[in-house]
Amino acid sequence: MTAEAKSAVPASPPLTERQEARRRRILHASAQLASRGGFDAVQMREVAESSSVALGTLYRYFPSKIHLLVATMQDQLQHMHTTLRKKPPAGDSAAERVAETLMRAFRALQREPHLADAMVRALTFADRSVSPEVDKVSRQTTAIILDAMGLENPTPAQLSAVRVIEHTWHSALITWLSGRASIAQVKIDIETVCRLIDLTTPHGPGEGRGRGLH
Repeated sequence: MTAEAKSAVPASPPLTERQEARRRRILHASAQLASRGGFDAVQMREVAESSSVALGTLYRYFPSKIHLLVATMQDQLQHMHTTLRKKPPAGDSAAERVAETLMRAFRALQREPHLADAMVRALTFADRSVSPEVDKVSRQTTAIILDAMGLENPTPAQLSAVRVIEHTWHSALITWLSGRASIAQVKIDIETVCRLIDLTTPHGPGEGRGRGLH
C-alpha cells in the first residue's frame, strides 16, 4: 500500500490489554457463529452474549455487523499469515510461491465455507463507513503476497500487479462460493494472474527470494 493510502486511514489509539482481550472474544464469537450458520447467523445480540460483553460495548468496538465480519476476515487472514510464515511456499519463482500461498489460504477458507461466505458477503456489502476495516483486509492480503514474493520494497509496477492479484483472488472466492467456479478453475485463474509478477520483476522472477516468510 502506498504512503498516501496509509495516511488516509486514521490512526486508532492502541487498545489496553483488557480491551484487546475483549476484542478477541468478540471476533472469536463472530467466527464461531458464522461457521455454524453463515452471514444470517451472526446477530449482534448473540455475539455480545457469546463473548460476554454488553451489547452497547460491542457496538463501540464494531458499529455494525458488516464492520464486525470484515474485521473477522482481517483476523482470519492474520492467522493464515502466521501459519504461512511457519511453513513458507516452496516454488522456485515468485509467481509460483504466490500462487501456492493463495491456494493454501483459499483451501483454509474452503474448510469453513459458511464462515468464508459470511466474510465475503460483508466485504461485498461494505460501504464507505467500513473503509478502515476494508483497508486492513487489503493490507493483510498485500502483506501475504509480498511475503511470498520475498519483497520488502516493491516497485509501483509490482504493487499494481499485487492489486490485480488481490482482485482476482477475491473474485475467485465469490465465484466459488456462489457455485459458479470449481476449485480447479480457481487454481488455474490464480496461477494465470500470478504470472503478472514475472512481468514486473526487474531482474527475473527469482529476485528477492528468501527475504520474506521467515
